[in-house]
Amino acid sequence: MLDPRSLAERRNEIADSCRKRGVDVDIDAAVEAQERATALQTELNEANRRRNEHQAAGKKKLDPDQREAHTAEGRALKETVADIEARLAAARDALAEAMAALPNFVHPDAPEGGEEDFRELRRVGDAPKFDFRPQDHLELGQTLGLFDFEAGAKVTGQKFYFLTGQAVLLDLALQRFALDLLLEEGFALHTTPDLARRRIVDAMAFSPRGPETQIYSVENSDLDLIGTAEITLGGLYEDELVDEDDLPLKLAGLSHCYRTEAGSAGRESRGLYRVHQFTKVEMFAFARPEDSDALHEELLRIEERIFNALEIPYRVIDVATGDLGAPAYRKFDLEAWMPGRGEAGEWGEVTSASNCTDFQARRLKTRFRRKGGKKNELVHTLNGTAVAISRVIIALLENHQRADGSVAIPEALRPYTGFEAIGPA
Repeated sequence: MLDPRSLAERRNEIADSCRKRGVDVDIDAAVEAQERATALQTELNEANRRRNEHQAAGKKKLDPDQREAHTAEGRALKETVADIEARLAAARDALAEAMAALPNFVHPDAPEGGEEDFRELRRVGDAPKFDFRPQDHLELGQTLGLFDFEAGAKVTGQKFYFLTGQAVLLDLALQRFALDLLLEEGFALHTTPDLARRRIVDAMAFSPRGPETQIYSVENSDLDLIGTAEITLGGLYEDELVDEDDLPLKLAGLSHCYRTEAGSAGRESRGLYRVHQFTKVEMFAFARPEDSDALHEELLRIEERIFNALEIPYRVIDVATGDLGAPAYRKFDLEAWMPGRGEAGEWGEVTSASNCTDFQARRLKTRFRRKGGKKNELVHTLNGTAVAISRVIIALLENHQRADGSVAIPEALRPYTGFEAIGPA
């Protein structure tokens, strides 16, 4: 959430940010809602001051007529305060609704435009050249007995699946490989709940409701299934004052992730690429404002370290402003080369690393205090994918397949799998 107190002062900056994102919002309505809430708060403060003075005067000795008049005045003041409180609550609700529509600011260096207007920063690794007809991950999975979408659809529904055989061990190996690497990089390890209270989901700005929601909600409760451990890791420090010496605070979270994938269709979403449930190891960090840009680069470095170790070709892109989620100030994606996508292979997103500045921290009320300082400041929050298992499996199978139908396991992963190749079932 943006700072409501700065809406009027930064109105033009907010408007420019929304324009770059392609978001049409009524900024003036938000400014008016803030001004109304502020005015009512001032009115309430004055009414409470008068009421307190009146109550203090009532402690003096009064004759019967004065006492009766004093009591009547007290009732009127109480009703006035209650009326202002009700109007203030409604004004705050209107302000919260208006603020929820406003996205974060965007980094001045982020490329402007839509999904296809990203800036490619670099490519690492060469796409494999096969002397045989390469198979996509669905063909490989069927031949090698690695997953079962038909059973998933029967038991749960479309876009659910069973991992089977060596894929189960590959899944676990990728989790442990990522967690060991993050432990070495100074992250505190967590397994997180798969559900979060709605106020946490909303604070993290994962809360669009209606037909386009990506969130599964649990009926008759205030719980949502999480789409990423970013939500639960951020919620860990809700309403907390973090010691400056502990910053940056780097957390790693292992969780299942659930997404409705509303509106997703087409060839690029086949198989494991877009599914309703998958396992992910996520990086999350709290930082001082002046450190967040450098930490953003660090998260990207770690993502690249992982995919270099997995020997998967990738490119790094600076995501365009129109393709940023509401909390993201700037986002870098890793796109892996996937030989089975399209007619001759295509890039597919496998990680994202975002700097969300103080946008999430303001609603979470996660703050820190500088040494010797007296004022609390909001931290900056950042997140980055270590491994999203389903998409990494796609890239591993398709890039490391061999002519005999087997799939080689990268050397860095072999201590975790216990085997060097996935052979025919």
